[in-house]
Amino acid sequence: MDIKDLKNKKILVLGLSTTGFAAAKFLIRVGADCYLSDSKEYAEGSDEAKKADFLRQNGVKLEFKGHTEDFIKGAEFCVLSPSIPPESEVLALLDKLNIPYFSDLELAYILKPENARIATITGTNGKTTTTMLVSHILSQKFFAPATGNVGVSPLDYLCPENNKNPDFLVIEASSYQLHYTKAFSPDMAVFCNLTPDHINWHKNIENYFNDKAKMYERMDENKHAILNLNDNRVKNIKSDAKIHFFALEDKYEELLKTGQMPHSSYIKDGGIYYGEELIINTSDVPIVGSHNLQNVMCAIISAKIAGLDNKTIKEGIISFKAPKHRCELIAVKNGISYYNDSKATNPEASIVAIGAFEGKKVSLIAGGRDKNTSLDEFSRLIKEKIDRVILIGEAAERFNSALKKADFDNIIFADTLEDAINKAETGNPDVVLFSPACASFDMFKNYEARGDAFRDYVLSR
Repeated sequence: MDIKDLKNKKILVLGLSTTGFAAAKFLIRVGADCYLSDSKEYAEGSDEAKKADFLRQNGVKLEFKGHTEDFIKGAEFCVLSPSIPPESEVLALLDKLNIPYFSDLELAYILKPENARIATITGTNGKTTTTMLVSHILSQKFFAPATGNVGVSPLDYLCPENNKNPDFLVIEASSYQLHYTKAFSPDMAVFCNLTPDHINWHKNIENYFNDKAKMYERMDENKHAILNLNDNRVKNIKSDAKIHFFALEDKYEELLKTGQMPHSSYIKDGGIYYGEELIINTSDVPIVGSHNLQNVMCAIISAKIAGLDNKTIKEGIISFKAPKHRCELIAVKNGISYYNDSKATNPEASIVAIGAFEGKKVSLIAGGRDKNTSLDEFSRLIKEKIDRVILIGEAAERFNSALKKADFDNIIFADTLEDAINKAETGNPDVVLFSPACASFDMFKNYEARGDAFRDYVLSR
């Protein structure tokens, strides 16, 4: 299928999400007859209602409060908003009507220019930082925009009016998006790690893992699989692609035994290497924590595959700044460093952040809407590394019980995020770390709004 084949064809979009809106805009631009159906109704004046008005004014047919057969039938295919669950009635209706459906990633893969390469990053934690870092380094030489789950659809870079086609589409791919792919096969694919997340949607961790891993089954020997040797599931992914591992220092001996060292990245004696080549000293990496060293190794491998020289790669790493809400240094005031890690929406993500501040006296702010995953490892690590915990939100009582079970009792409750920040500052900490380990929806619209509130209050005083 070519972009010109879409002209005047009825194409369906399900859901007025960020993805759905981007897909509809793309279809308008290529001359498709776009229909958008959403199960919800949006209040007048809301962001969604404004998006709907824009689409309607540009010729998109819209329906809300349900998905009707008369509206849907006759579509060539359907682009899904990725969060639609597989058991949804509307998908059964699409099957009944023999309408193929897939994610925007699949459509971008089908329509991309022949010379454009795709670099995909998936995993549970670290995807966004790695995506932004890979894009940042590749952009020293190529047109390599960061797209996908970072909030910008890859379709935005495939419109005919663009003056320049991308050399690389660097795509952060969620498990939802990958679930709804059938042919998607990137040129290089990073798998950062796997911990339990989105289990309500996927039903179990095996389905969650398989949805992320299935793209590797479609990759041939001319493509590149970049896998985490420190993750027992990820390191054993089978693929015809060329395997590149990234490994922390404790896995150096295991890496030697794999035979993949010449085209892998690892840490040894304070340096990050690619094969036998020293790329950068760990002390020169500007983003904190061992998890970010793993992200850097992923980016190094990606850049080497793309043909960049070591000097360019090192300069790209040094000039990189952490994305918002991901262990982001907000300010240093009165000797206290304030870090916004609002993107940590599960305990596993917060565990990674907690481990980034070895030897520091840390006050941790946590809590929000509970995902009801295990708190055992989270609590154990807090007992080892955290001085004080300030709890907020709906999850506060369960977190309090889990921490006390782990014999940690320096716990303070707060009514608001601002109150929590004030209480975190007492006791002369080196670091105030906002890493909630929970979703935001009990107090905030999303993790971005939550992180912005943290930043605004820290900077306001």
